[in-house]
Amino acid sequence: MHARPDVHEIGGARSVASVAVIAYIGIGANIGSPPEQCREAVRRLGAMPGITSLRTSSLYRTEPVGPKEQAWFINAAAELKTALPARKLFEILKNIEKLMGRAEGMRWGPRVIDLDLLLYGQAIIDEEGLTVPHPELHKRRFVLEPLCEIASYTVHPLFNVSMRGLLDRLAEGGGVELYGKF
Repeated sequence: MHARPDVHEIGGARSVASVAVIAYIGIGANIGSPPEQCREAVRRLGAMPGITSLRTSSLYRTEPVGPKEQAWFINAAAELKTALPARKLFEILKNIEKLMGRAEGMRWGPRVIDLDLLLYGQAIIDEEGLTVPHPELHKRRFVLEPLCEIASYTVHPLFNVSMRGLLDRLAEGGGVELYGKF
């Protein structure tokens, strides 16, 4: 069985992808109206050519990593199907962040929206500006809790451990509370 080749043009570059993959995106915000911003980001992703939004986790209220003098975040995870190359998907994520008003700021600081490419199928990518799986995925309860809700048996391609296994191995800490439906 062969997937239909898709041709995409982004920023003047043309690429052809022929095999659809399942990708997982981490979503977060703690400025403005975080639940609505998370939903808006997924809506924008699903409206992009070559991307189909399949599932989203619930929303989780999570303690900030890094500076504690900021509001707690709302986080979620989304499952996408795409034939876009990982680099193009990553560029789309960064463009959506920019269009939604994200500005460069301090590391782990407050943000209007944060979109991370967590997994791209079972690909292992280490290029300038793009590392997949996300290098902190396995350390972050605020990523693993929502990811386990929609992909608990998905295996981390570097560790060969399921998302549930990674979550079970995390030390206590890092407040994560169920907030509500996506």
